[in-house]
Amino acid sequence: MVASLSVLLLLCLAAAAAAQQLSPTFYDTSCPRALATIKSAVTAAVNNEARMGASLLRLHFHDCFVQGCDASVLLADTATFTGEQNALPNKNSLRGFNVIDSIKTQLEGMCKQTVSCADILAVAARDSVVALGGPSWTVGLGRRDSTTASMNSANNDLPPPFFDLENLVKAFGDKGFSVTDMVALSGAHTIGQAQCTNFRGRIYNETNIDAGYAASLRANCPATAGTGDGNLAALDTTTPYTFDNAYFSNLLSKKGLLHSDQVLFNGNSTDNTVRNFASDKAAFSSAFASAMVKMANLGPLTGSQGQIRLSCSKVN
Repeated sequence: MVASLSVLLLLCLAAAAAAQQLSPTFYDTSCPRALATIKSAVTAAVNNEARMGASLLRLHFHDCFVQGCDASVLLADTATFTGEQNALPNKNSLRGFNVIDSIKTQLEGMCKQTVSCADILAVAARDSVVALGGPSWTVGLGRRDSTTASMNSANNDLPPPFFDLENLVKAFGDKGFSVTDMVALSGAHTIGQAQCTNFRGRIYNETNIDAGYAASLRANCPATAGTGDGNLAALDTTTPYTFDNAYFSNLLSKKGLLHSDQVLFNGNSTDNTVRNFASDKAAFSSAFASAMVKMANLGPLTGSQGQIRLSCSKVN
């Protein structure tokens, strides 16, 4: 046990040291227009389709929870390489690759092989939240891109929509997040949509759900598996395209779309945090921004590790 704890401590220290090498001014000299270019492209994409903001934020989350923030999620399958895009949490649901590819093409034209795909994801996530009216935060830069991916880790590390509170706390805790961080990050569901297959069990089988809300969802999500699986519903029906704290108010009214949403307010230890975020938008915004800084610092590759990919979908 002592040996295991020592190894864990060393891994934590190594991750912290790597994160400390990131700097918000990393591209100031090598590619001074990088951040402005990313912001302009993200803002245009979100203005064109508001849902894209949630998609880009989710890409960053699904990247960082698997192998750290190394753009492994962007690697496409080939005849000899298996990526993460067809893992169960990602298949037929991850979006926004075209936006990232377009940004990468622009940056390659300005500063060849300088700005990593991992950094693009981290900045695009922040700019997406801002474009939808949410908080901003400082993004450390200098990540490099992985040459590997892990479908197995994607299947095991990304928390599914049916998780109960205990499993959510463990999944986020294993990545170094506090319970408050976990609740705040769940607030990302104030934007975006989910597929019928992910909330069917909740609207037909659970009791801690507003009856009218459940009935409205059943109209577009039949009880029979395989029927309407891909039909979408907003994670926050109040203001689905505004990054605010309405998600938490919905939980107070038993209108969480996913099982993993409503368990945050169901007579458990996180109830008071949900109440606080529902009544205090500034408190939520601050906690979310803080948690996103932690997210972006998960296991980055720096220095001579990894590579700067020429194309985000494949290794050089």
